[in-house]
Amino acid sequence: MSRVSIDLNADLGEGFGRWTLTDDERLLTVVTSANVACGFHAGDAPTMRRVCELAAERGVTIGAQVSYRDLAGFGRRAMDVPAAELAAEVAYQIGALEVFARAAGSRVSYVKPHGALYNRVVRDGEQAAAVVEGVLLAGRALPVLGLPGSRLHEAAAAAGLPPVPEAFGDRAYRADGSLLPRGREGAVVSDPGEVVERSVAMARTGTVTAHDGTVVPVGARSLCLHGDTPGAVELARRVRAGLEAAGIRVEAFA
Repeated sequence: MSRVSIDLNADLGEGFGRWTLTDDERLLTVVTSANVACGFHAGDAPTMRRVCELAAERGVTIGAQVSYRDLAGFGRRAMDVPAAELAAEVAYQIGALEVFARAAGSRVSYVKPHGALYNRVVRDGEQAAAVVEGVLLAGRALPVLGLPGSRLHEAAAAAGLPPVPEAFGDRAYRADGSLLPRGREGAVVSDPGEVVERSVAMARTGTVTAHDGTVVPVGARSLCLHGDTPGAVELARRVRAGLEAAGIRVEAFA
């Protein structure tokens, strides 16, 4: 039997100007893939450049974390963006990050939506198709990271882009496999031991226990830990150690 493997990703570069949120340097010693903010929900040119240089130096795969244009709301506010505009903005964000990834000796290897856009493309086929169009417009058939069974993954597969299923060790799930909205009690799992236990179960069994006790299939190839969670670095280290102690190989999917 082949050994189980899983990717460990985190949202990085989520600062702007003098304001910083994620501990990029230390998280890049733990994760295997970096979802780098591309300037629309967070991030700016110097931050993108620095994160790409650190990721390349440490052999961490670089991904473009694309978002609605919403710096004030951190990309977590619902927005209605015309499909053609969204496609162009997705391509714009990927292109901006690609400049810095290439300069660092690496490349953008995948795309992941952020926040409100991530949740919207789970069910909205038009917005999902626009994200995929933006990836294609950027010039390469990049893998697309998202929730399994989402409209985004349907659109990606139809367009010839590899869909990569993702799960969240630190987020609560609903019975339908979607994430419990952040405004709901218990939406973020804060107990480190529980996060580790859930992460190992996701990698080993491909399932997670939802908020109501339902066992939900996730089939994840990548696990995400949020870089803006308090104690994110120590939590990421504990998750990685827990996975490796369980005999699960931690490696990038791209």
